[in-house]
Amino acid sequence: MTAYPAWTPATRPGIVPLRPLSFGVILGRSFSALRQNPRVLLGFALTVQSVVTLIGSLAIVAIVLAAFLRLDTLRPGTQEFDEVMAGSIAIGVGGSVLVSLVLAAVSVIVQGVVVGEVARAVVAEKLTLRALWAQVKPVIWRLVGYTLLLTLVVLVAMGIVVAGAVALVLSEPISGLALSVGLALAAIPLALWLTVKLLLVPPAIILERATITGAIARSWSLTRGRFWSTLGIVVLISTAFGFIGQAVSLPFSLATTAVSTVLSPTGDPDTGFFVALIVGGVLTQVVTVLVQSVAIIVQSTATSLIYVDCRMRREGLDQDLLAYVERRDAGVTDLEDPYTLHIGRTVAPRVAGPAPYAAYPPPAGAYPPPAGAYPPPAGAYPPPAGVYPPYAAGAYPPPPGAYPPPAPTTPAPAAPRTEPGAPSEEGSHPWVKP
Repeated sequence: MTAYPAWTPATRPGIVPLRPLSFGVILGRSFSALRQNPRVLLGFALTVQSVVTLIGSLAIVAIVLAAFLRLDTLRPGTQEFDEVMAGSIAIGVGGSVLVSLVLAAVSVIVQGVVVGEVARAVVAEKLTLRALWAQVKPVIWRLVGYTLLLTLVVLVAMGIVVAGAVALVLSEPISGLALSVGLALAAIPLALWLTVKLLLVPPAIILERATITGAIARSWSLTRGRFWSTLGIVVLISTAFGFIGQAVSLPFSLATTAVSTVLSPTGDPDTGFFVALIVGGVLTQVVTVLVQSVAIIVQSTATSLIYVDCRMRREGLDQDLLAYVERRDAGVTDLEDPYTLHIGRTVAPRVAGPAPYAAYPPPAGAYPPPAGAYPPPAGAYPPPAGVYPPYAAGAYPPPPGAYPPPAPTTPAPAAPRTEPGAPSEEGSHPWVKP
């Protein structure tokens, strides 16, 4: 009997296997992917994100201090003081919003580079920073525009809600306070739901070259049916890095308090006391920013893997990636980007079977398997009578009862017997019994 080869899992040329990913694979590879291209992920992305966040934080502090230091020259309770106070608040809020928008724009550029790097790492390709920037550069304004639009919508919505809550509290304190608490609690699940539904907008813009509205529609459709797993990954990563940030910054805070107490045991503030507070606060902030930067990179990596997993499940992206890897390894150079193929394609639901290729038909244009490459499905042999031609001679024995037995052959006629005493054909002598 012919022994058919056993089914083997899909190959893993890159950081993940080319098949639909489980919850644990996405979560684990989001952290381990940092080792794939550390020069880009831990060098460029971490450095830029940390430096920009520190500069932005210092800029916000400087704007607020400059706006409120003018009040030192005025007497409280006067009309001029109230006018300057209102102007200082407006300047502080406006400057903080402007700096936050700039920080968001730079962060989304860094996330775009991370998304491009992870997408290539899935197919075992390590690109340079220049090559990654060449991929992100054509759609950079769409990324920035989407981020600014989303930030402005969130700020406007929060401003309307806060203004309404303040007005209700001033008019009806008890009812307004209860309604404000209810709105705050209702905003939490709404924010989580929108976070999941819009999570894949940056990958769609970068990898599919989609417009802002098209990317929003793509993210909305790809996350359909994958809400809870995606939410779990996002919440786990955010919670983990929140605890890490607190655990790392706590020793610096305790050290700052201890040094301040040693320099000023009586509690009177002096130069050494303020220097210790400033140095300790800066160190704590630096460590916190580093942890937050790593968290942003890991979240961007997880977002890329979630995007790949959703397209594998809904559009059979794993088949396109496998075909791309096979042709690339075979020496073909002029290859089309697999992430731009069959966008929006719908495949049959995957079912349990002896092999992944039995789950749904291969995509259009995929290479047909060579004859005899895959084992036949269970129960296919023996074939019904009259459906398949006879087996080739000597290939392998047919199953019992598969074919009718061959027709009986006619035996050759026996030589005629010569009676005793009769003359033979060879001569005239009679036959004599020995």
